[in-house]
Amino acid sequence: MPSTETQYYNNPDLPWVVQKFGGTSVGKFLDNIANEVVKEYVKQNRLVVVCSARSGESKQNGTTNRLIRAANFALQPGCDGYWEELDSILKEHTQVAHDMIQSDTIRKSLIADIEHDCTKLTSFLKAAQIINEISPRSRDIIIGAGEKLSCRIVAAVLQDRGIEAQFVSLENIIDREFEWAGIRINHEIFPTGFFGIVPGSLLSTVGRGYTDLCAALTAVGLGAEELQVWKEVDGIFTADPRKVKSARLLPIITPEEAAELTYYGSEVIHPFTMEQVIRSHIPIRIKNVQNPSGAGTVVFPTDNISKDGTSSPHSPKILAENGYSLDLSRKYPTAVTIKDGVIVLNVHSNRKSVSHGFFAKIFSTLDRYGVVVDLISTSEVHVSMVLGVDSADKDLARVIEGLRSVGEVDVLQNMAILSLVGKQMKNMVGIAGMMFTTLASAGVNIEMISQGASEINISCVIEESCAVTAMNVIHDQLLSKRNKLVLPALKTSLE
Repeated sequence: MPSTETQYYNNPDLPWVVQKFGGTSVGKFLDNIANEVVKEYVKQNRLVVVCSARSGESKQNGTTNRLIRAANFALQPGCDGYWEELDSILKEHTQVAHDMIQSDTIRKSLIADIEHDCTKLTSFLKAAQIINEISPRSRDIIIGAGEKLSCRIVAAVLQDRGIEAQFVSLENIIDREFEWAGIRINHEIFPTGFFGIVPGSLLSTVGRGYTDLCAALTAVGLGAEELQVWKEVDGIFTADPRKVKSARLLPIITPEEAAELTYYGSEVIHPFTMEQVIRSHIPIRIKNVQNPSGAGTVVFPTDNISKDGTSSPHSPKILAENGYSLDLSRKYPTAVTIKDGVIVLNVHSNRKSVSHGFFAKIFSTLDRYGVVVDLISTSEVHVSMVLGVDSADKDLARVIEGLRSVGEVDVLQNMAILSLVGKQMKNMVGIAGMMFTTLASAGVNIEMISQGASEINISCVIEESCAVTAMNVIHDQLLSKRNKLVLPALKTSLE
């Protein structure tokens, strides 16, 4: 018989809600998660808690990065650096158990599980060093240990607070074909994070947002009412509130807009996550773990996909019935964002007349070195490419040397991508001209211009030193509610 405090947990009539907590939230705000978030939501919902590996002040020193370093150390003959990394992880997680768990029984059980996982991982890396090989499948096992340790701690803390919770590992439900196998569970709360081996390795196939995808797959499998992504910000803003004082919280945003903002600088949510849950008509709510009572931002599709594959816009009535409100008639941008630290490569052909081989050689060179291009602008004899921060870690000198076989190469460092995003912008004739006129009036020079095929994003490349100024003037002139924006071709005003 459950105690009075936990009787309401076992109610099959309550809707499922999936809550995903990032590594920093688990690392710094575990009390908030247990006492102010989970304990309140479980009164009216059945919960699944999805956790990333713990992080401290920075992701660089987070558990996942240390596990990656440990794997790299294991491939160095005679190097015991992997042992030091794992010993540090063991001590840190054990210390959390001592600090957060009051019950001797729960604490001892948790520490035993942590020690078991770390000992197993140490033996695994020792064997890898002997054979001098870590396969993609093995690397997934190593990296996934961070989520398992994090989820064990969260489950134990919830139990210690009188909440009926159980750690559940999903690592064996994904088969080699990467098809969603579904899950069956009986408990009302279970923390989980790592969902199993994926073809091509976890990081290269999914990326660092794999716990977001785990949360999405869980929400779809359960038919959840809502997927909540808990961060250290109140939601998605019209601009970075740390850099633009007049930035406003967006109560609702479309998946297309959220995807563009994620790619171009704003850490919103993994695109794979949105694809999974939006297709199943599950809204995503982004909330602040430090402000649980805040409404947050809801990522909600404005198109209703029917069984025959056709789509129709959600009416205000449908949105209202789901508890959301969105002005679908708005004719103004949604947000402006900056992606810092990008590099621009300009390739000028060394021939006056150029064949298709010019472009083929450029892209084959980039592919050979694993370089990802964020933006590109081309003419018959010239190609300008913007490389993101991740590409800067590649052997850029060798990339440039390879490109010089087809033409002269110029490199511009310390640049930034400024992106204006809005679902309704494709109906706004003249918005691009107004954007560039605004930047020019502020003395911001534009190096490169690009507009996506989706027509909901206009991007340009500027000097990084001008990024904050550019974002502020664009926000003030094009997104501020106190201004009326009149586009010459449409004569449309923003209220």
